[in-house]
Order: sequence, then C-alpha cells, then structure tokens
Amino acid sequence: MPTSSAEEGPHHESVLLKEALWWLRVKPGGIYVDGTVGLAGHSKAILERSSPDGFLVGFEWNEASYRLAKEKLKPFSGRYLLVRENFALLKEVLKKTGKAPVDGILLDLGLSSYLLEGSGGGFSFLRDEPLDMRMDKRLPRTAKDLVNQLSPLQLEELIRAYGEERYARRIASAICKARRQEPIRTTRQLAEIIFQAVPPKYRHGKIHPATRTFQALRIVINRELENLKKFLEDAPEVLKPGGRLVIISFHSLEDRLVKKAFKDDHRLKVLTKKPILPAPEEVLSNPRARSAKLRAAERI
Repeated sequence: MPTSSAEEGPHHESVLLKEALWWLRVKPGGIYVDGTVGLAGHSKAILERSSPDGFLVGFEWNEASYRLAKEKLKPFSGRYLLVRENFALLKEVLKKTGKAPVDGILLDLGLSSYLLEGSGGGFSFLRDEPLDMRMDKRLPRTAKDLVNQLSPLQLEELIRAYGEERYARRIASAICKARRQEPIRTTRQLAEIIFQAVPPKYRHGKIHPATRTFQALRIVINRELENLKKFLEDAPEVLKPGGRLVIISFHSLEDRLVKKAFKDDHRLKVLTKKPILPAPEEVLSNPRARSAKLRAAERI
C-alpha cells in the first residue's frame, strides 16, 4: 500500500475491516480487544463504532508501531489502553487491568505495510535491510543468527515445516554453502541465494521464491504459532457469554490452528462454517488482502 505524507505518518490498509466489525458486533459501551493493533486501523474503527463509551484494550508488540498507534489513537484518550506486549499475554493483561470479561476480541495476524515497507526490520526481500525480522527487539535471536548458525538439516526442517517450501533442501544447502564464503547479513543477500537455489521455472511464479523461506524464519523468530496456540487456549476464558472472537489469518498454518481450536473448544460456537474472504474489490485495491481468511466464534 502507498505510504502517506510525513505529516500523516505511515499508512496501512486494514483488511476485512467492515466484516471484522460486523462479526464482532461492536456496540456502544462494549469492551473490546485488538490483539494486533499495528497502525490502529481496526482499533480506530472499533472505538468509533463503540462511541461514546466503548473501551478498547490494544496489544502491539513492535516498539515503532506501538508509538505510531499511540499517536493515531490520541483522539480517543480515556477510552483505550495500549500495551506493548504480545497477544499471548491476553489473559494476564486483562486480569491485571480489571478489564475482563470483554465483549469481543479481534486478531489480525497479517504483517502491516509499515513493517514490510518502512520499519527497516528486514521483513521484506524487496529492499536491502539487515536480516533481523524480530517484531520485538527484546527477542534474543534474529534471522541472521538462524541462517548463519543452524545446521543444514535444521534449516531444511524449519523451511519445510514453517514455510511449506517444496525446495527446502536445496535452499538450506545453498544457504550453508554461501555462508562458508561470508556471513549472510542482509535480506537481499538471502533472497538472491534462494533465487539461485530453486529451479529456473520456479523463479518467476506468482510469488517470489524467497517468500516461503522468509515466512518460515519470521514465524520461528517471533514464536508466532506458539503465541497463537496460547492465545486460542486463553481467549474464551476472558470473553463474556455471547462475546465474539474474530481472527483474520493469512497463511494455512495459522488458519488450520484457528479452525481446529474453534471446532474443538466446548466454550465456543463456530459462527463461520467457511472462512470469510475479502471481496474482489478489496483485493483489487489492496492485493495483500488476497490470502486473508476471517473466522468468527461466540462464547457460549
């Protein structure tokens, strides 16, 4: 998405915004959680819809995004609490702040345009940045650590399991060969190694051949699936009866976890038998929405 002027700050187009608000059933006076605030697109919409007395608890792990979100939410002063923690700490934070139980919880698991395009965090191979990929700089390991320190087998298993990459072995082997010459330090270095490692016919497909490997590294570094599992266990406990849980995922590993958790949890009633997908118009205006899937459940 385009980045707005310096005065306005970075811009991010919130995916499935209308659908998220509808399934959350946002109403005045309700208490809501945005587990992934980002640049506050969904948060602002929830606060507007729940006006004049609704309250929002927002979680934002990334320090730069947290600062930007605070600026964007200033007009709603007194009606929100923004915490710089991962959504995995949902239950602990809500109980500590006395905000549980809540009327609705939203989780948008997509990476914001800002993190991809403006953070310098090494999340994208489309620009040359240090190979970091930590959502939170307090985390111990970077992508550079993984690609330069893991064994060929460990790298292969990581890329296959978390990236669902068919050429995981070739890519892992190429990474290990390249790092013997010099350490792999930047996103462009790594993307080029991957590009050369895959068969020529695979280099110009719908997605860049580095996409799945970058995804796998990011998931492992940020413990994304472990955090999501903990959240899915805890979220029903902090919802009021009739409260809604709405999750937007962007790849199959996440979506499978959400689908199974909703189906298996006796505290929840599944509201979306099939995932809600973005309308064609939204995908046209925001291509990053194309892989989004929304699932909703209600606390019994």
